[in-house]
Amino acid sequence: RRTPESMTGDYIPIGYGDLAFAAVLLVVTAGLSIRLGLGIERQMLIAAARMTVQLLLIGVVLKLLFALALLWVTVLAMLVMAAVAGYEVSARQKHRIAGGRGYALGTLTAMTAGFLVTAFALAGPIRPDPWYAPHFAIPLFGMILGNTMTGISLGLHTLTATMRREAGSIEAQLMLGETFRRAMRPVVRQALHSGFMPIVNAMAATGIVALPGMMTGQILAGVDPSEAVKYQLLVMLLIGGGTGLGVLLAVFGAVRLLTDDRHRLRLDRLHAG
Repeated sequence: RRTPESMTGDYIPIGYGDLAFAAVLLVVTAGLSIRLGLGIERQMLIAAARMTVQLLLIGVVLKLLFALALLWVTVLAMLVMAAVAGYEVSARQKHRIAGGRGYALGTLTAMTAGFLVTAFALAGPIRPDPWYAPHFAIPLFGMILGNTMTGISLGLHTLTATMRREAGSIEAQLMLGETFRRAMRPVVRQALHSGFMPIVNAMAATGIVALPGMMTGQILAGVDPSEAVKYQLLVMLLIGGGTGLGVLLAVFGAVRLLTDDRHRLRLDRLHAG
């Protein structure tokens, strides 16, 4: 039972017992998976355990980073996050660009988009003091990076799969004198469409259909709903810009890696994931 003494303003603290109580729902879902023979209960429970461990660890790490409040430590943490995002982008591809270039492409494009948009937000709308304050910079970078990573993954997956499927048509156009840019235009459009769709759908559904996690968390923590809405709008706009920039850089970068100066397709640079 919550008492006034256990509450700070409208904030209600959550204990480990409360988390265990909420986990009952997941256990019930795993039990239904066993009963229906879906075979996903093991993956579900492992994913939940992994999420729990990761979040508990990141809570400790963030507390340390916030206490240090040093520019180089903040940048180092963001670089580590970008490196992990690059690995996730590469791991999700059915056809990977060989030689480490696929990992480098995913890392550099996600990192570039994340850093640029985060710097834009810190220098413009938010303006913390100091400007690199980790309790602003790291959460913002993480939200932008996570969504950008998803868009890049989908864009590259669509691009490489479509290039393999349409290789004959693309090479026929190249042999007839088309440049690789014109021959690849329909493929690039399809890849960009796939990469943009998650954030477009998220923005279209936000508000009426779904209350975003950040806004919900702020409201539960006692923030005035009108202020929570403004922060959520800011974050969604930043995520949209970051995702768009990341997907564009990744798709056009991949096209450049999978063609050459003689306007030939280089599908030999793709390996099965």
